[in-house]
Amino acid sequence: MVELGARYLDAAIGLLERLRDVELPTIDRAADRIAAALAEGGRLFVFGGGHSALAAQDVVYRAGGLILANPLIAPGNELTVRPITVSSAVEKLAELAGPVLDGAGVREGDALVVISLSGRNGLPVELARRARERGALVIGLTSVEASEAEPARHPSGTRVLDNCDIVLDTAIAVGDAALEVEGVPQRIGPTSGVVCSAVMQTLMVGVIGHLVSRGIEPPVFMSANIDGGNAWNERLLAEHADRIFYLR
Repeated sequence: MVELGARYLDAAIGLLERLRDVELPTIDRAADRIAAALAEGGRLFVFGGGHSALAAQDVVYRAGGLILANPLIAPGNELTVRPITVSSAVEKLAELAGPVLDGAGVREGDALVVISLSGRNGLPVELARRARERGALVIGLTSVEASEAEPARHPSGTRVLDNCDIVLDTAIAVGDAALEVEGVPQRIGPTSGVVCSAVMQTLMVGVIGHLVSRGIEPPVFMSANIDGGNAWNERLLAEHADRIFYLR
């Protein structure tokens, strides 16, 4: 149905236009803070719960992307787990946050981006809370509207947005799906994937730009499908090995 497809694209484009017109200054401020942390020797980690893990993975090991973006891995959180419903259960486990942060060695001076559309589940909330307690910069990517629409699931009664230094608001509607269609009782067309990936790529581009403004040449992946790309990437991976953890 061309009409439905057009409606979905219009909804997604509207959210992307809002990011540009409303949220971009906050994204840039977050990028500047992350760049400052990296300039001082900090490390960068990204985490997404459930489907938000896809937006986190989108900036890791990516041609044109910042080499220093490390995935923060919680076992069972990935959508490759079987049965896939385990990922929903894992996202609620606040007690898993400590071991995950310990395993990655997140410490004072690091930066962590936590992606959670609802912002209410135990694991992303506890990751944000504990990382901030350790002295890490915490950036939360969430939907303020969706997060505030439902009760918090974390024992503290707080959400991701309550445990961050900077909140990036996607403005995704409650329930994520964008379209009402006659004959379908549930709204369809989730937009969080498009919008969260756009925010993350905008954030990383901003970090790269702010590193350059500080006189630092940012390590950026070259496509391995371009002649010379492998050699370029191998050199930078070796030069920055002390802040790269996804190869170990």
